Amino acid sequence: MNESRAAIRYAKAILNQAVESKATDAVEKDMHSVVQTISDSKELQDVLASPIIKGDVKKNALLAVFTGSHSISEGLISLLVDNKRVSLLKDVAQHYIVLNEKLKGEETAVVTTAVALTKDLEAKVLEQLTKLTGKKVSITNVIDESIIGGFVLRIGDLQYNASVANKLNSLKREFSNSL
Repeated sequence: MNESRAAIRYAKAILNQAVESKATDAVEKDMHSVVQTISDSKELQDVLASPIIKGDVKKNALLAVFTGSHSISEGLISLLVDNKRVSLLKDVAQHYIVLNEKLKGEETAVVTTAVALTKDLEAKVLEQLTKLTGKKVSITNVIDESIIGGFVLRIGDLQYNASVANKLNSLKREFSNSL
């Protein structure tokens, strides 16, 4: 919980700095790169989480990985390493993206499914979400086989869980309570 609040604070600070410098889109591009790179690399996740690896080594590695990033993005990396919060980098990047999209009047919906959405189905979901919110919406499809089937839709603070796993858990609770 505190980790998430800290990540939001860092993201807000970086967003304010990017707005002042008129570099919100460049920094958002960097943040997408950060999220993608950290998500794709188990080794990088291990390096960031390791208490044994010194901060300078982490900083140099991250600056080498994200060469060509905006100075604000590089400053974020340095700041997180100096404050011993580098493990928050991915969370800060994700929160920055969401905050910047809200600033632009856009929303991001996360649709979790057991299998990837088809282009046709994604277009239908996008159309319904645009009608529902009245804003420009983009979709991120997360694949989680543990939901068995159906979907979980999360947009902003709202979540709609229409997964098979959720329905099975509800039945299980209902049977347990009636015994």
